[in-house]
Amino acid sequence: MSFTEQFLAEARQVIDRLDVAAIDAVVHHLQKTRARGGRLFILGVGGRAANASHAVNDFRKIVGIEAYAPTDNVSELTARTNDDGWHTVFESWLRTSRLRREDAILVFSVGGGDVANNVSPNLVAASRYAKEVGAVVLGIVGRNGGYTKQVADACVLIPTVNPAHTTPHTEAFQAVVWHLLVSHTQLKQAQTKWESVP
Repeated sequence: MSFTEQFLAEARQVIDRLDVAAIDAVVHHLQKTRARGGRLFILGVGGRAANASHAVNDFRKIVGIEAYAPTDNVSELTARTNDDGWHTVFESWLRTSRLRREDAILVFSVGGGDVANNVSPNLVAASRYAKEVGAVVLGIVGRNGGYTKQVADACVLIPTVNPAHTTPHTEAFQAVVWHLLVSHTQLKQAQTKWESVP
């Protein structure tokens, strides 16, 4: 089997192992968040920050939910990093945004955050703060889910089928899952362009 065949075979295994009930639980919480006028804050670092930015567009335009990604403002992100430390950037951004119990955060992460190993402490701090104010915590994460999976109201775990490909599979299937979410009949409000062009 070539590398390409192996990678694609692993991708099929990921799809087959996704937890449908977990995805539907995220749909439920997003539906409730929108219905109560809550906002959605999507948090991710590295490649997941790019996923967050793309997903914000989709949730705003297709689902009609007010959504933001703190990493979209590089000036604020780097000022907070420089002045207060990387671990503070998301929590402080959420505080300034006056995160409230009607809102939700959605974490895109490979490991979900792990303070003991100093992995994504900014995601951990943000999730802790969200729980303090009573906001909904959602996640699409890999590996064992880390802190996000421990505290989330609903969390989709991207299964590890080959540890050597944990990151690319997690990032790729975060995109698959969020596109499923914005296409879901219980969430989608606006037609996407190419589906409306004859």
